[in-house]
Amino acid sequence: MKKFIPLLILVLALAPGMLHAQNQSREELERRKRELQKEMEDAQNMLKETKKSSRENLGQLRALRNKIDVRTRMIRNINEEITFINGDINTALRDVKTLQRDLDTLKEQYAQLVVAAYKNRSSYAFLNFIFSAKSFNDAVKRYKYLQQYRDFRRRQADNIIETQEQLRVKVKNLQDQREKRSTALSTEQAERETLEKDRKEKDEVLSKLKGREKELAQDIAQKQRDQKKVQDLIRAVIRKEIEAARKKAEAEELARKKALEAERKRKEEERQRALAAAREAAKAAAAQNAANNNNNTAANNKPETPPPPPETKPEPPAPAPEKPTRVYNVLEATPEAAALSENFENNKGKLPWPVETGSIIGYFGIQKNPDIKITEENDGMIFATRKGGNVKAVFSGQVRSVFAIPGGGYAITIKHGQYFTNYVGLSGFSVKSGQSVSTGQVIGTARTNDEESAGVVEVQIYKVDKLQNANTWFRK
Repeated sequence: MKKFIPLLILVLALAPGMLHAQNQSREELERRKRELQKEMEDAQNMLKETKKSSRENLGQLRALRNKIDVRTRMIRNINEEITFINGDINTALRDVKTLQRDLDTLKEQYAQLVVAAYKNRSSYAFLNFIFSAKSFNDAVKRYKYLQQYRDFRRRQADNIIETQEQLRVKVKNLQDQREKRSTALSTEQAERETLEKDRKEKDEVLSKLKGREKELAQDIAQKQRDQKKVQDLIRAVIRKEIEAARKKAEAEELARKKALEAERKRKEEERQRALAAAREAAKAAAAQNAANNNNNTAANNKPETPPPPPETKPEPPAPAPEKPTRVYNVLEATPEAAALSENFENNKGKLPWPVETGSIIGYFGIQKNPDIKITEENDGMIFATRKGGNVKAVFSGQVRSVFAIPGGGYAITIKHGQYFTNYVGLSGFSVKSGQSVSTGQVIGTARTNDEESAGVVEVQIYKVDKLQNANTWFRK
């Protein structure tokens, strides 16, 4: 028993924390459930749009694969929910059994009380018990005992009623949990059946696409050539920005040097004027001394040694011109630009999506299709949204260029210190070069993609003129 007491204390101490963690897990489960339902709606809408195409394409395959992935995660979430429900059922069963045992014990004790009361039901027995006391104080104690006995009997009856009510509630809760589990199991089974249908549909699309691998490879090759042209245009914009920043920095440095040189000349001229004035004063003093000496010589007829010329201090060397401060990154030449770069870097992995709703249909870098032997390479992250959906700036900055892509809509380049975000494939734009934008501000509309039959925009990120891995910059 002594060994059991510390363990009991530990369990009681940890119980609130365990309950809090369980509640948090339930909240997380519900949150994921809502998110997955929203993802599934988006995936179904995307697939619906892709099916409007006259023939199967990679966009339809991507939409099916995304739908299967979301449904698989939904089934996993349902299974976790069932695990929680099973835990609730087990807890409810234990509570019901405990309450049932308590109720049986209370009923048994109450039955014994009733039997005892029945045996001593006459008024004579009650009075005989009191008056058989040896003293008045003992009689008072016996009277109070009988009152407490009756109160105890009444409390026992109340406890039985209360325990019966608790038992009724627990049994109802147990039934509800079992119904909830039954519903969840039915939902999981329905989702698994739908998942199997999605997989069959994907296999059918895949079978048709495999017969067109050569055509698809040619389309991808053309897409890569078009991407290179876009990259050349973007890099030209960035090089222009770097060159403009360099020229501005050089002009500021030249102006600073001229100002320093002018200041040096001014100080040198002041020094020379001061020296000339000192020399003139020394000459005047020497002439006055000579005149005084001549007068004294005439008076005393004594030759006197002329005074030495005034001592002049050597001129200090001219100050060396200040060494110009080297600007290591011309795009961060101002404190404001440096701060903007730092803020952008601090938000790595936390940048918002450029679309209000949708999904990611392409990641940065080389992407091997898991179903067909074709490979694509993306320069940024590709987001799909509804047709004509808004495209938003992912961070505050200044629009540096809005230019047309031959056969591919428009592109917008926004500068964030030494970083640039590029929004490629817009059907229209609502900003202009030189305009400052804030995070989340609408800058244009997504261009409709033939494969997805939806609005699609690609976001690329550069640090100076180096393309960055966009996958690591956006929120999950």
